[in-house]
Amino acid sequence: HEQYDYIIIGAGAAGLHLAMAMLSDEWYDKKRILILDKDPKEHNDKTWSFWERGDGQWDHIIRQSWKQGMFYGNGLEIPLTLEPYRYKTLHAIDFYTEAKKKINQADHFTWMTEEVIELSSSDAPLRVKTHRAAYTAQHIFDSRVELPDGADQGSYYHVLQHFKGWQIKTAEPRFDPDTFTMMDYRLKWKDSTSFTYVLPFSAHEAIVEYTLFNDAVLEDEAYDQLLRQYIDEILQIGSYEITAVEQGVIPMSDAPFHRASTDQITKIGQAGSWVKPSSGYSFKRAELFSQQIVSQLKKGLRPDKDLLSQKFRFYDSVLLGILHEHNHLGERIFSEMYQKNDIQQIFKFLDNETSLLEDIKIMSRFQYAPFLRSLKQYALR
Repeated sequence: HEQYDYIIIGAGAAGLHLAMAMLSDEWYDKKRILILDKDPKEHNDKTWSFWERGDGQWDHIIRQSWKQGMFYGNGLEIPLTLEPYRYKTLHAIDFYTEAKKKINQADHFTWMTEEVIELSSSDAPLRVKTHRAAYTAQHIFDSRVELPDGADQGSYYHVLQHFKGWQIKTAEPRFDPDTFTMMDYRLKWKDSTSFTYVLPFSAHEAIVEYTLFNDAVLEDEAYDQLLRQYIDEILQIGSYEITAVEQGVIPMSDAPFHRASTDQITKIGQAGSWVKPSSGYSFKRAELFSQQIVSQLKKGLRPDKDLLSQKFRFYDSVLLGILHEHNHLGERIFSEMYQKNDIQQIFKFLDNETSLLEDIKIMSRFQYAPFLRSLKQYALR
């Protein structure tokens, strides 16, 4: 058995953010750290988007950033002036490449392209087995999703954020590269919470992505039809080339996946409840949570101590309950949110940074009935 201080299972956003946070702290220079993932991370499998104030540590690899955006819903056209925030997007392959380059330059890190088939936590040190070898560690960070013992999956809300996007290129300038579209509800899939998302990289190139928040993944042709219709009728672009396609499903759930963590095994990423249940955003949360873990581990504290806010998990559950039980109300709720609040306050709220007084001000601007129904259902679960 090869012995390590820490093993990170999974080299997605969570695992690599954690590795990069450890690399940035000299306290970890004398630790032996192993990363295990069955995928060598050599292809672009997704695009991550996030907002943050001003400059960030990934600005040198982001594909594009915007200081202004648009929201379309409930007959409204709402311009969004983001400053001091910026909305940023990057291709996963650029993040993988950056992380791998730094990890490969660090003598105390090892990356193995191997699939974990067994994790034994009955004895110390912990033992991880792959198809090729076995490894031991004092602490393991595990991104594989599982519910904790005794948790009933049916007792929690589960909504899927599923999407398909085309990166398109036009011969004529058809996009405003300074303005992205956060949500556009003008083309909906039946009576559901469904919208289009547009990220322009230049006057000639953009990602156009159709997204649904519900519990039914569509047939592939249905996404294509909706994308064609949006480009033809809303963007009014008749001729274009599809240069790339991305498709995926992001679980939006208030299930307590993080409770599967123990004193020696810390669940990370979706497995650690890092994905924002009401929005599906995770990239920036993974960066912030990784920094907290690195700090707490040095202090001898349990790494996931106070990582999640119970207050905001409660808010997420109430909104998720509406999307689960009354999915057709999504457009109205999101329209009210963007119409009646500054985008800076929305970002602050979604980043779990608002005070209770600020929360009350935001919530007072919504129609109460859907939230009261969801609150009652939450109390009865």
